[in-house]
Amino acid sequence: MSRPTSTTAPTLSPQFCFNERALRDFLRLSRGAIDDSITQNLNALLTPAQRGFDPSSTANRQASPASQRRIDSETCKSFRENVLFPSWQTRSEVLNYCASVATSPDPDDPDAISRQVESARERDRVVDERLDPYSGRYFPREARTESLAILVRNERTVEQIVRSRTWGAVTEKCDISERWEDAFDRWREQNASGKS
Repeated sequence: MSRPTSTTAPTLSPQFCFNERALRDFLRLSRGAIDDSITQNLNALLTPAQRGFDPSSTANRQASPASQRRIDSETCKSFRENVLFPSWQTRSEVLNYCASVATSPDPDDPDAISRQVESARERDRVVDERLDPYSGRYFPREARTESLAILVRNERTVEQIVRSRTWGAVTEKCDISERWEDAFDRWREQNASGKS
């Protein structure tokens, strides 16, 4: 059985974060490898022949569908701790890093000078709003840090939705009753103390 794996963590740098396409692609690929295919990943953990094959089982229709079968607790725990949570942790680290880049000064912004020139030109412009009431409107281009902050905020919202949906499938197959936030936080604490 091949194990699902998350995409490898990118090298974190401001250039990676400001390349919004690369950031989105990483998140999309990481979610696709684990979360978007969670049902298939969990079904791959089921061992249908553990009791042996019973030829009479083909004579009658199964009373409980395969989706109702449970995965044993050790297999579930191993999947969560070695596949699912590390994938989530990697995405959290990328989003946290890019959020810090978005809130830091950006002296290398290639559009900073052109935005300053644009703002100065707009301040000097004479507008007669009686002739055109909309001519006084000015919408400055946003800095790339502002754009990155919006992207990170949106991706964090998506991440919450994805994790909630994924955890719903995990709790159904693994018979777990705790919230994903609690399980993930406990796993992070255990791994943080193990690294020390």
